[in-house]
Formats: sequence, C-alpha cells, structure tokens
Amino acid sequence: MTRTARLGILLSGRGSNFQALQRAVASGDIEAEIALVVSNVEGAPGIETARSLGLATVAIPHEGRKRREHDLLVVEALREAEVDWICLAGYMRILSPAFVEAFPERIVNIHPSLLPSFPGLHAQEQAWDYGVRVSGCTVHLVDDGLDSGPIVAQATVPVDGCADAEELSARILSQEHVLYPRAMGRLLSERWRVAGRRVVFG
Repeated sequence: MTRTARLGILLSGRGSNFQALQRAVASGDIEAEIALVVSNVEGAPGIETARSLGLATVAIPHEGRKRREHDLLVVEALREAEVDWICLAGYMRILSPAFVEAFPERIVNIHPSLLPSFPGLHAQEQAWDYGVRVSGCTVHLVDDGLDSGPIVAQATVPVDGCADAEELSARILSQEHVLYPRAMGRLLSERWRVAGRRVVFG
C-alpha cells in the first residue's frame, strides 16, 4: 500500500494559498497530508493559522544567516518531518541550488502571472503597468532560476473591468486558490513527465 504523500508548506505571510491547499487536503480533493508548515517569519499570520489548525509548524528566521545556511536548516526540518513534496505559498525567498537539489521536481510554486511574462516580485503591478488585456496565474515546478521551472498549469484572468492593480491582484488571487489545489491534486494522482518547459500529464 502506497504511503500518503506528505506535504511541507513554506510561507512568509498570510498564507491564503496554504489555506486553499489545506481545505483541499481536508476535503480529500488532494490525497495527502500536511506534515509541516515552515515560515521564515516568526509570527507570520499563516503559521499562526496552521497552529490553530493543529498542524506541525516551525519558524526559521532568515535574518543574520546566509541564504544557503538558512535553506539547509529548512531542508533539515523538512526531512525530519519526512516530507515528500514542498508547496511554496507566498514564500518570499529565492531557494538556493542546494535546496532545489534536495527535492528535485518535488517543489511547487504558484506565481501571479502567466509565466514567462512578469516573473519576480509585484507581477500583478508589472502586468497592470504594461497594459496587458489578460493576466492570470501559473503553477510550476521550481528550479534554481527565478520563476523559471516547468509549467504545470495556468489560469487566465481578464483585466477588463479592473480599476487598478490592486483589483487585478484580488481577481488573480481568487483563481490561485482554485488552480493550486487542482494542480497539486493532479501531480499527486496522475502520471506525468517533464517535457522541455512544461509538465505533461498522461
């Protein structure tokens, strides 16, 4: 009998995508369990939510530590929790190559743009300022680049009707909460392979 997949969630802030994943796990839409929630910010709202749900949590602040040093501490905590997959949920840190190598093709992120357009911070504002008519969000596997890993799934969001970048951000976020659990559910339950820049199912 196959062991239930164990997820590690990494977050830095409110963790709304963590909560979307947690709801999908609780409902059985994602066949997994959340083994550990990690934050680089002590007292982050997301980790407080995780604690209120009775989930195992740990805060590993990054201040005063080099990126590799901090990442190795996080990897150690994830391995102690016997985590199989890592889900980044608003984790405001670029992972070091050592971290990525520890979980090859098992780290997943969601980004608030249609990659490869507008990688990095403030993607919604970048899209708004550029004047695109359609934006969206992307679930991708994480490599050692910036939002450059193979694409798992995308959802489009129309810009028409948005008054500003803040409204566009809210519209994208609502789609993130749908797309991320759906994509994770497929990664855990279906056959897939990486073909070039995309994840191919089946």
